Amino acid sequence: MSDDNNLLAPCPNSPNCVSSLSGSKDHWVAPLAVSDSRETSLQRVQSVLDSLPRVEYDVVGQSRIQARFKSLVLRFTDDVTFYVRENGVVEVRSASRVGYWDLGANRRRVESLREQLAETPSNDRSAQLDNESARPVG
Repeated sequence: MSDDNNLLAPCPNSPNCVSSLSGSKDHWVAPLAVSDSRETSLQRVQSVLDSLPRVEYDVVGQSRIQARFKSLVLRFTDDVTFYVRENGVVEVRSASRVGYWDLGANRRRVESLREQLAETPSNDRSAQLDNESARPVG
């Protein structure tokens, strides 16, 4: 069994990062419940990323996607990492490369991705998360 702390890089202390594996309530965001298999979840995440403007990504290994989102006006780059578990649940981290405060852009991005993934049809039963039990303590 892998150590969850090594799946995604930790968020810095600055408020320009969110992660489903953060122990900090200020940085924590729920993982993405996409499907009930790693393969299907990877395909669905890639499909959503393919439909978005100003996004480049690489699939790293069999369980990770490294994406780069560029803002429209100032061309800032944000890095988004997806780690897909065997059960299809997607751990996610979204962080700005520069600056201190992102005005909530990374959290909004993750929630937008969550909505788009929920709208993407799947031929398997959706993975369900008990978000209350997944919340960080403290």
